[in-house]
Amino acid sequence: VQLQASGGGLVQAGGSLRLSCAASGRTVSSYAMGWLRQAPGKEREFVNAISWSGRSTFYTASVKGRFTISRDNAKNTVYLQMNSLKFEDTAVYYCAARFSHAEYLEQRSIDYDYWGQGTLVTVSS
Repeated sequence: VQLQASGGGLVQAGGSLRLSCAASGRTVSSYAMGWLRQAPGKEREFVNAISWSGRSTFYTASVKGRFTISRDNAKNTVYLQMNSLKFEDTAVYYCAARFSHAEYLEQRSIDYDYWGQGTLVTVSS
């Protein structure tokens, strides 16, 4: 599975961005999909994830109510809608895939099998 993240950029605090993660090589309809991010000088952290079916989602507390993950299995694409962006959301955002038919969602980086190259989101204060 190859993952291509896009949609990052520079935005003012309070603004919005929509990231996309397009998969190729095989369908990701049997994969849980996640977004993780890494800010400068910090470790990679979990942002959110969505189950293979789309029925389950999980968000880290700092983005709950502001970010929304969704998927379109027909387009083999996962989306991350980010609203009310804050300076501390500045990071490289990575999409990741984990082969799983479970509704439970993993949060650790090591639990994901495939990674995209990352897209930079910069929020100016």
